[in-house]
Amino acid sequence: MNTEKLAGHLLVECLVAQGVTHAFGVPGESYLAVLDGFHAFAEQIRFITCRQEGGAAFMAEAQGKLTGRPGICFVTRGPGATNASIGVHTAFQDSTPMVLFVGDVASDTRDREAFQEVDFCSFFGPSTKAMAKRVERVDDPRRLPEYVARAFATAMNGRPGPVVLVLPEDMLTQRVAGEPLARVEPVEAWSDPGSLRRLREMLLSAERPFVIAGGGGWTPQAAQALQRFAENWQLPVGNAFRFQDTFDNFHPLYAGDVGIGINPKLAARIRNSDLILAIGPRLGEMTTSGYTLLEAPRPRQKLVHIHASAEELNRVYQADLAICATMNAAARSLEVLTAPPALHWADWSAAAHADYEANLIPQALPGDIDMPALVATLQKHLPPDAVVTNGAGNFASWMHRFFRHRGLASGSKIQLAPTNGAMGYGVPAGIAANLLTGRTAFTMAGDGDFLMNGQELATAVQHRGKSIILLLNNGMYGTIRMHQEREYPTHVSGSALSNPDFAALAQAYGYAGVRITHTAAFEPALLAALARAQGTLIEVMLDPEVITTRGTLSAIRDASKLKSDSKQ
Repeated sequence: MNTEKLAGHLLVECLVAQGVTHAFGVPGESYLAVLDGFHAFAEQIRFITCRQEGGAAFMAEAQGKLTGRPGICFVTRGPGATNASIGVHTAFQDSTPMVLFVGDVASDTRDREAFQEVDFCSFFGPSTKAMAKRVERVDDPRRLPEYVARAFATAMNGRPGPVVLVLPEDMLTQRVAGEPLARVEPVEAWSDPGSLRRLREMLLSAERPFVIAGGGGWTPQAAQALQRFAENWQLPVGNAFRFQDTFDNFHPLYAGDVGIGINPKLAARIRNSDLILAIGPRLGEMTTSGYTLLEAPRPRQKLVHIHASAEELNRVYQADLAICATMNAAARSLEVLTAPPALHWADWSAAAHADYEANLIPQALPGDIDMPALVATLQKHLPPDAVVTNGAGNFASWMHRFFRHRGLASGSKIQLAPTNGAMGYGVPAGIAANLLTGRTAFTMAGDGDFLMNGQELATAVQHRGKSIILLLNNGMYGTIRMHQEREYPTHVSGSALSNPDFAALAQAYGYAGVRITHTAAFEPALLAALARAQGTLIEVMLDPEVITTRGTLSAIRDASKLKSDSKQ
């Protein structure tokens, strides 16, 4: 009996063996044999045909966040792979497991600048410092199972992240006898008992401790264990930038999100803390407010940094105690750390939550659209397990400040958002979330943000997916305009947008398209969107003055002009 098969078919078998149910991509002639494999194994795995490689890579990144296992993306050669690089960069900075498969030029044309040829080891390699954890080229089809298993292990172990596998097209068309390797599971790294004893000593000697939780690798069980640890020690907890579902936002120990547009009282509290427990986050620029909440390389506060990667510990911040542990292991160790009968910082923790609650009260802003009221409507009507997504822009601040996530402790990943500030993430991430889980997917997008990957609505319609998109249209790249007015008041350049009719555009793709101009129109539009079978885009005509949750564009401009005039 001849057991030989196309290498492209073996690759798909390997994915099925790893538990992959969906792969996202844009087809290319470089991996036709793999596409034929998806056809052969259509009952076990779905290939989701996307419209642009950036959208496909974002969908795969969202898959990694939702499942905790590598999201899968297939692209072709140079233009396809370079388009997909935005998703690889997002997966790297967000610590998300992902594998990008790149169909490449044939081996006999390599290094001749063949059609669409790129040196992917150079382009994606670890030397770039913000791309893939590992880049490998598979020249021998017999070793495909080895390479796939190693890619999954590398993507999940330590700090999760993306791996790139390069597939020469002539390799994929070879016939080979081979079988997939067994499903790879991530390795748990446990903290040593001595470090835990030291941590307990530091807690007992602290006056104003504070926990910052986030990063990749969390599970519902780990989030629940973190909650028990916080309760045992009565510790205030803040969630790192765009990991707001790590700790239940309704919990009386929750202190708010530590990121862009941070509550000023929370920022002051972190600065005044004498012990920071950073559990999971890499403590990047956004979480630390430009390395000011915690000064690099040596914070004023005592710092305990718990992270899954030994390479991350003491890389940016010199910690007083560094613990290398995965989030599952760390949280389970922390929850059994014995607390004393009485803790003297109870008032400190209660005040932190009170500050968070007070920050939910909005300032008065102009216009016919009350954004905090819209978010309150979302809070009222979205199912508890709805996946909430966004891209990058000031528009996201409305959700960040006012929407409250039950989060992982309730059993599901809720928030999908890019820590690297990648515009265009929210729309494809929401579509992927619905296709993968069947859960309600809600996306908040800006006009400029939507235009980056709005074409993926066609992907949703083709594959019978549904998302609800709230598109805030203020006719500009709002974040850039805000910074422009702050730095160069009245000198508007490059930030204005002439937009299409977004409601009509959505209808052209097969979504329902609705435009609202007043707050009262939103609730019935949302209820209708939740009820209908097809996806819905709700366009909100937002006053350009409503640029942030805390102030107007005019106020930013006037303050900048006043500052400039005072220097003259």
